[in-house]
Parts: sequence; C-alpha cells; structure tokens
Amino acid sequence: MAKRARVAPRRRKGGPIAGNVHVSTKAPPSWRRAGPRTQDASLAERAYLTIRDEILRGQLPPGTPVSRRRFATELGMSVLPVTDALRRLEEDGLVEARARAGTRVRVPSEADVRQLYELREALESQSARLFAERSTPTERLAIVRLARDVDRLFDRLARRGPDPALRFAVHQRHVQFHMQIAAGARSELLRETLERQHVLILNWQFHASWRLTPLPVDFHAQLAAALVSGDPARADAAMRAHVHHGLAEVSNRVSVFAASEWREPRRRRRTPDGRPRR
Repeated sequence: MAKRARVAPRRRKGGPIAGNVHVSTKAPPSWRRAGPRTQDASLAERAYLTIRDEILRGQLPPGTPVSRRRFATELGMSVLPVTDALRRLEEDGLVEARARAGTRVRVPSEADVRQLYELREALESQSARLFAERSTPTERLAIVRLARDVDRLFDRLARRGPDPALRFAVHQRHVQFHMQIAAGARSELLRETLERQHVLILNWQFHASWRLTPLPVDFHAQLAAALVSGDPARADAAMRAHVHHGLAEVSNRVSVFAASEWREPRRRRRTPDGRPRR
C-alpha cells in the first residue's frame, strides 16, 4: 500500500502556522523591555539639555554647585536620569565632580583656558584658510550677512546687560557663524572635531563668565571681510587675531573662581511660624 505523502502545514497569511503548531506573536523579552529604557534615555536627554542651557545662559556660573536632587525635583523625575545627564556634561567639560564633595559647574584653570584657546586657534585658523580657498560665492555672501547679525546681537547684549534669554540667543548665533565657516572649508573631519571637542561651547562659557569688556565694533564683520577676500594668508591671520582677542582678560579673572564652594548651602529648617530653627 502506497504511503501517503506528508503535507507541510499551511501558513496563514500574516499569522502563525495553521494546525496544531503554535507560534508566539509576542515580541522577544528584550524588545518588551525597550520601552522603559527609551523613556529613561529621553529623561536623561531632557535633564542634560536643561542643565546645559542654564550653564550657557549664565544662570549657573562657574563654581556653582549642582544638586541632583534639586534638578530631579524641578524636572519631575528620579535622580538616575539627572545623574546620567551630569556624567555626560562632565565628559563635555561643563561640570566637574569630586568624591564626597559633589558636582559643580566646572572652574577651569588658567592652563585649561590657554590650551582651549590654542586648540581653537589651530582648528579655526585652518578652517579660515580653507574657507578662503574653497567657499562658493553664495557661502561668502551668507557669511558676511551672518557676521553682521552676530555683531548686532553682541552689541544689544552689551547695552542691555544681564539677560539670560538674549545671552543664549547670541551663543547660538555665534556658534552657527563659526560652524558655517567650517562647513565652507569642505573638511568634514575638521568640522566634526570642532563640534566633538565642544571648543565653541567652552569658549562661549569663558566669554560669558569672565569677559567684561565689550567687543570692538564690527568685530565679526571684519573677520568675514578677510574670509571672503580669497586670500588664505589674510584669512588665517584675521582668525588668529579673532581667537586671541580677550584671552588675557579671561585668564586673569579665572583664578577668582578657583576656591568657590562645591556643595549648595543647606537651607536652615524653620519653625511653623517661619523662624529659623536653632
């Protein structure tokens, strides 16, 4: 008697195999756990951006203690995402931590300031040379317009005085100006290095915290004129002078902040009628 051929179980379109064989359509455990991890990552990103923005706006000057618990309470999250955010900010060079002392907005040494300026000079002078050689007419027109815009913002900031919102707007426009020079240089590695080393962010922090003297009139417009001249040597020299401006003032004022406190002062407990407890 001939044997009956075995027929493979049919598959339903878009579903498990038909018959007695069951195929789970649930996601693997690792996929099911991705939700909370994604949420933690987004909370840490929100904490990171909030604290970084307060530093760059000047609301947290160098030497200011940074309390994990305070930011966790203000942002409505646990301490863990804030801790992750502070670890990332420490890698960026914006905060510093010390065992049994806490975390504060980083206070750089005079050597730190000098080395950052040296790094910026090396990167941006080369960026300026390449921009003068490789930029298009459209890019040159755009950099001239952007330079005028940056000068207007700096002038408004000098006249208005302390204004965190305006200070942050100036920072963003200033970074855009220098990154556009790097983009016109047609050197992706150079642009990425400027971005990855946070050279412009740290330089802005130094400027916002320790420079008191207003910038010269048309400070960025004069740099733009050298960049669009088509002369790499002129562009190089103009950028070096641009970077060095204010270095002495910043270096002299840095040491004042070196001995600032690490921890936030504890608030004294008060009685129900509002008087400090003894």
